Amino acid sequence: MDLKEIKRVIQMVEEAQISHFSMEVNGIKIEVKKECTTGAMPMGAAPVHPIQHTLPAPSAAPAAAAPAPAPEPHDEKLISVKSQMVGTFYSSSKPDTPALVKAGDAVKAGQVICIIEAMKLFNEIECEFNGIIEKVCVDNATPVEYGQELFKLRLT
Repeated sequence: MDLKEIKRVIQMVEEAQISHFSMEVNGIKIEVKKECTTGAMPMGAAPVHPIQHTLPAPSAAPAAAAPAPAPEPHDEKLISVKSQMVGTFYSSSKPDTPALVKAGDAVKAGQVICIIEAMKLFNEIECEFNGIIEKVCVDNATPVEYGQELFKLRLT
């Protein structure tokens, strides 16, 4: 690859409004990452507006309302790994290979834990912390939204 091709890849990543792209051609690996340092939303992300519904008043009082479940205690070592983009979640790099991680697996910072396809680009999502995967929150080959929880990770 020459400099023109590398610049073209960078420009394509910028125009696609994605945060991470990697590719390998003839043994040369190129990885482009954009870090968001401000509190602003990433480009292409739309603000979420809650939808409000008005329900009709009940005609009769409910028999016995079930008590609300108690909130789970906050565990500071249990964190959520969230999607960095809108796309399709894949648990493995190829359809016929096992999942990159599953519940109970130990992971290290920088380890690829899933793939998100966005606009025909396959983006490797890396874990940012050392820990153990407590739960995989998304089924393979399903759409995900920006900020959607993908994994629960227990920090080690």
